[in-house]
Amino acid sequence: MSPLARILSQHQATGGIKKMMKAGFGLGVAALVLAGMTGCASKNYVKKQTAPLIDHTNQLDEKTATNNRNLHDVDDRAQAGIKQAQGAADTATQNAQNATKAAGDAETAANDAVHRADSLDAVIRGLDNYKEVGNVTVTFGFDKAVLNKDDKAQLDSFGQQLTSANNFILEVTGGTDSTGPADYNYALSQRRADAVVQYLATKYNVPARRFYLIGIGKDKEVAPNNTAEGRKQNRRVEVRMLSTHGAQNAAAPSNPGSGN
Repeated sequence: MSPLARILSQHQATGGIKKMMKAGFGLGVAALVLAGMTGCASKNYVKKQTAPLIDHTNQLDEKTATNNRNLHDVDDRAQAGIKQAQGAADTATQNAQNATKAAGDAETAANDAVHRADSLDAVIRGLDNYKEVGNVTVTFGFDKAVLNKDDKAQLDSFGQQLTSANNFILEVTGGTDSTGPADYNYALSQRRADAVVQYLATKYNVPARRFYLIGIGKDKEVAPNNTAEGRKQNRRVEVRMLSTHGAQNAAAPSNPGSGN
């Protein structure tokens, strides 16, 4: 083969190789493009498929949080209700205890008044020769245990005989109307009797041993309590002077040196 023919043959071979290389490069680029397009399509598909799942999950999370808040609210309300019920129960228990104590105090006061009356009756029964030689009654305003001017004037008129009397005792009985609880009235009647005793003992120098004091509350009425006048008469203190010497001797001057 001539040199020219070999050159032409090599040129043709070289051109074929170049064409094959170009074709292979084109195929490679096409493959890459196809792969890229396939990847994008896959990502879009996955995104479209997972987006509803993500939204549903977010909705479930929100519902769970709402349910938790609702449960906390219910629990708070339940705890508040329990505390309120417990407080009401404690208050009811305390009220019941107070009522029981008040009833016990009233019974004790009533028993004390009965015992004082029994003691005075025993003293009087033991002194057969004692006779009433004088008496006075003073009345009080509603829920009052303070002597007014008229009360003191009546006690002064009665007290004149105390300065010259001998061998006597003073029975002092306090009373109330029917208004109010029994235990309060016992205490009020006692304060009224105390006020009279204090006045006579201080002004007329009467020793404590001569007083027999009773607070009977509303137990012994001297008038009906269904009228204002009757209630006024029951708000009283009665003083009875009892002596072994009779009325004349009780008012006679005491012997020099004799005590009260």
